[in-house]
Amino acid sequence: MVVSHNHNPFKSGIFVLREMITYNDIYEALRKERYSEQLQPLPKKFVQEVAEYIKEKKKVSKQSDIEESDKALFSDEEAKIKKQLENATAIFNELMLLRKKKLLGLVFLASETGISKRDFENMLDFEKELFDNLISSVQDSEKKLASEINNSHSVGDENLYKELRLILFLEDVDELIGMDGEALGPFKKDEIVNLPKHVADILISDRKAEIVLE
Repeated sequence: MVVSHNHNPFKSGIFVLREMITYNDIYEALRKERYSEQLQPLPKKFVQEVAEYIKEKKKVSKQSDIEESDKALFSDEEAKIKKQLENATAIFNELMLLRKKKLLGLVFLASETGISKRDFENMLDFEKELFDNLISSVQDSEKKLASEINNSHSVGDENLYKELRLILFLEDVDELIGMDGEALGPFKKDEIVNLPKHVADILISDRKAEIVLE
């Protein structure tokens, strides 16, 4: 009878890793983000998967120190894992920084004109929350600015003109004229736009648009 022995400690016992996101997956995500102006789609649980990847790599690295007598067997492999862990962490941090910069650009774009449905859908959940908070801050600052400049308006009029809503268009809509006489649009289906509340409410009631962020 022939018995097969596995002498690689990283493929037996406590060193077996579960199938998960790989280093190449993380690097590829960064590469795509670098070479595109648009926010790139990521798996919805990308951050959790990277966190699990880093956790497992740290576990393996620590476990490799358990048996001092076996150090020579896998010291090279241990060094590779530690280096890969450092690189993966750096790549992930750069990826998140790139996406934050793009997100800030989208906040400005949304506050002035609008963004595409794809841009919004490509955000991770925490990015959507950040986007929501930033849009609210921009709107608040615009209200304060309007209050100082247009001090001849009543508070009610000011709120009517300056309170904004982010909406998703459900169909193409021709150019609109706001209550202040400003031309708005035209707008395309699936476009996400920040519009004065009174205009947004009309479009929503006509079922031509739906609210994105309250």
